[in-house]
Amino acid sequence: MKHRLFAFAIIVFIFPSVYAQLSIEECYEKAENNYPLIKQYDLIEKVKDYNLSNLGKGYLPQIQISAKATYQSEVTKIPIDVPGIEGLSKDQYNATIDVNQSIWDGGNIKAQQENIRTQATVDKKNLEVSLYSIRERVNQLFFGILLHNEMLEQNSLYLEELQRNFTQVSVYIQNGIANQADLDAVEVEQIKATQSRTELNHSRKAYLEMMSVLIGEQVNENTSLIKPNVKELYSYNIQRPELSLYEAQFQNLDAMTKEITAGLMPKLNVFVTGGYGKPGLNMLENKFSTYYIGGISLNWNLGNLYTRKNRLNDLLIRKNMIESQQETFLFNSQLDITQNENEVKKIRQLLNSDDKIIRLRGSVKRSAEAKVANGTLSVLDLMKEINAEQIAIQDKIVHEIELMQAIYNLKYITNN
Repeated sequence: MKHRLFAFAIIVFIFPSVYAQLSIEECYEKAENNYPLIKQYDLIEKVKDYNLSNLGKGYLPQIQISAKATYQSEVTKIPIDVPGIEGLSKDQYNATIDVNQSIWDGGNIKAQQENIRTQATVDKKNLEVSLYSIRERVNQLFFGILLHNEMLEQNSLYLEELQRNFTQVSVYIQNGIANQADLDAVEVEQIKATQSRTELNHSRKAYLEMMSVLIGEQVNENTSLIKPNVKELYSYNIQRPELSLYEAQFQNLDAMTKEITAGLMPKLNVFVTGGYGKPGLNMLENKFSTYYIGGISLNWNLGNLYTRKNRLNDLLIRKNMIESQQETFLFNSQLDITQNENEVKKIRQLLNSDDKIIRLRGSVKRSAEAKVANGTLSVLDLMKEINAEQIAIQDKIVHEIELMQAIYNLKYITNN
């Protein structure tokens, strides 16, 4: 027993694709992680960190070094000769180090940092909206593959039934109940069913290849797709990432408003300037000397008052535009919910009658088979009844998959 378990484990390890299973939720996750746009998450975060770091350095002392040498055509002279006082030279030199420390910037740096954070959030929410849209493509491929799998399985059963009929009709020919034309009629249906299988196989292969590209791993006919449980309750409460994006945009506009307000505030700084030059602070000494100046400065740029009103009105207009986009999105989402809800109800009603139709078609087919055996019905008429039953079975298969997809379309619209 242990040897058998070990051998089974080796087979699963070597041929994992044979036993691979995928749920639709796993496909969502794999598709989002595989999508090239996902790389922008880290880039947005890095840009935000760099910008915040640069702004944070505004709280550090600002150091500036400058030097200059000048020659001027005239210099200030004292009109009388004073012993010990020389006239200034026309060539002058000066080198300074200025250290400026902000005491209060009116909240400007803080407001700019908040603007950067909220803008990064907007960028991330935009990215989430783009990634979320991949789920719609996953739905189409996932349920398309499920439908093809079910149709191929039913096609195999249909071919088996046709083969049984072919064998039976061959016996009927030997017994004189049927002729070669009857056998040809069965063979035609076999060929058509085989053609249908070929089409289904090629179509499924295309779906599988597209799913493989989308989720970034091999998906083939041996991969088992887990059917979703559509009996679970779903909510109509909309929780789409678009709503988070609109909220992030509102917060970004609020941060920009605070930045405009902070730009109107005065700035208070302390400063120290150290220098070496000719002349120094004492203009009466025509020689190189060191000096320093220290103090407090207050700067108040009132020019921002001129543009404040227009800038605030611009933000108000942008806010109104976002509100309009949000209302439009919710309105369209409600329309989509109503449409898909009615689609779910319609398919459920169709499914309620599918089993009955299949049962009745099966009964008619069995009656036709008995009549053919008794020689009171042609094989061609029997083929019509067999095809009618197959159509009823296929209709149920389609309705079951359509119901799953309609429910997951509702989940996609609401993100529930």
